[in-house]
Amino acid sequence: MGYEVLARKWRPKTFEEVVGQPHVVETLMNAIQKGRVAHAYLFSGPRGVGKTSVARILAKALNCLDKPEPTPHPCGRCGPCMEIAKGYFIDVLEMDAASNRGIEDVKGLRENVKYAPAVGRYKVYIIDEVHMLSDAAFNALLKTLEEPPSHVVFIMATTEAKKIPATILSRCQHFHFRPLPPEDVRGLLARIAREEKLEIQGDALDLLARASGGSLRDGEMLLEQVALSGQGRITRND
Repeated sequence: MGYEVLARKWRPKTFEEVVGQPHVVETLMNAIQKGRVAHAYLFSGPRGVGKTSVARILAKALNCLDKPEPTPHPCGRCGPCMEIAKGYFIDVLEMDAASNRGIEDVKGLRENVKYAPAVGRYKVYIIDEVHMLSDAAFNALLKTLEEPPSHVVFIMATTEAKKIPATILSRCQHFHFRPLPPEDVRGLLARIAREEKLEIQGDALDLLARASGGSLRDGEMLLEQVALSGQGRITRND
């Protein structure tokens, strides 16, 4: 089995593991618990703060077969949970709008939403960097968002919410993901270091947390880089 980078290995698998976004996590868990899941969500915020991770956890929560209904505590063991985590569950489609930004891409999506889920309860469409869609593609997507089938949930993620047309915004529940405070980044990096058997000085952790700029993924990548370049215990100089 190939080496798995820290940012992927330590991607949160449950809502409880998500760091620094309690306003998002609590609202989504309550919505699932009360059976009031929206048909479209927009997750905005800087890179590396958990937008795509939360989208995948929400997809698991809606399709977990451990309970008879959607659950805010997906088991992580059933077929849908495991396949969503690996990125190949048939009823969850992840689309990168940066490379699939044209109207033909959205037309294909519009055709697919008509069909019921093959295995799970919901078909979930995760559209990353949605602000990259063309104007024509946004207009085509709007048609689907206006009257979506009951078995479909759209989760759109963007680093540039100001580029999303107001017509799209008005049909989504919008959650803004905040940059993580240095203490939150430091806490998780310290835990990763312990679990990965990396010796690191406290002031080195402080420096990495500040250098992350509020992005947990950037902090994890920096930790990995310095662990590979250093010898023995990681110091501030490393």
